[in-house]
Amino acid sequence: MNWPRVATAGVLVVAGVMGSIVASQRTASAMATSANALLKSLDPEGRKKLALPLDSSDRTRWNFVPTSMFPRQGLPLKEMTEPQRKLAHELLRSALSDRGYTTTTAIMKDLEAILRDTEAAAREASGRGSAGGQVRDPELYFFTVFGTPGEKAAWGWRVEGHHVSLHFTVANGTSVAAAPSFWGSNPAEVREGPRKGFRALDKEQDAGRAVVMALDEAQRKTAIYTETAPNDIITMTAVTTDPLTPEGLTYSAMNPKQRELLMALIDVYVSQMTADIAAERMAAIKKAGVEKLTFAWAGPVEPGARHYYRVQGPTFLIEFDNTQNNGNHIHSVWRDFANDFGRDLLREHLAAVAH
Repeated sequence: MNWPRVATAGVLVVAGVMGSIVASQRTASAMATSANALLKSLDPEGRKKLALPLDSSDRTRWNFVPTSMFPRQGLPLKEMTEPQRKLAHELLRSALSDRGYTTTTAIMKDLEAILRDTEAAAREASGRGSAGGQVRDPELYFFTVFGTPGEKAAWGWRVEGHHVSLHFTVANGTSVAAAPSFWGSNPAEVREGPRKGFRALDKEQDAGRAVVMALDEAQRKTAIYTETAPNDIITMTAVTTDPLTPEGLTYSAMNPKQRELLMALIDVYVSQMTADIAAERMAAIKKAGVEKLTFAWAGPVEPGARHYYRVQGPTFLIEFDNTQNNGNHIHSVWRDFANDFGRDLLREHLAAVAH
């Protein structure tokens, strides 16, 4: 299977909006065009799997575990022709930056194959045979379109499979909500074989550690709110998320260099999306007040140890957990308190339509 790289252009559109709502006609239009092209390419059976109503309960049913543990609706890459797979990737690319697309497809393609081969070798070495265990398949990523893509209607789409769960809601052909967004990596670092040293989420890992290592002793005592990291992200797969208990060190308590590192960490997550979505997210963070940002760490700071961090502001939450597999298995997520699954965006859209 070929994994195409499709280039799209982004524009910077600035508007005073909150959360992940983005006044971005270019991104919304690109998503609708790509989604309609994929729908048009399918036979009736394929469209039935890909297309669900916007009010489907499945739209907010999500997870990041393998499909063998969490059966999914939608159309998987495995059931698409090569031209259809290319169209699916064009849809994915319409929402992400070059780095975001590269990161996402590395998790889908490279890490699933590495995990499959590593686990098969371990079973073989233990005398259990190479078969069995979790199904690791780079083609078991499911695309779903909710509603009818267009300039006036509200609609949405997602791509989901093991360690990738990305959700998008579009309204009026101009506004996009892009949350929740989950990326995972197992292993966090490939430690043997031809891809030894490869890290799909290296920037998320390194930028978080850069912040905690830049703190002085007193600041670090405040930032590290517990010596034991939680076993996973706190919010897990909740449909809606409220702000977590304030923990850690505030932006206001940091010096200029530390503040710069914190904003760089946030940008790692923000810049996974297209340039206009990224710009609007950062503008919303600043409008809500950067002085209200907090950075919290759990666990040791030494490389290789089980650890967790989170960044929280009035509108959003970032969580990063690297505790499983002896600190070599990452779960990371971006949550939007008002617009996970486009909650506020859809409310505003329906109110406007009613009038």
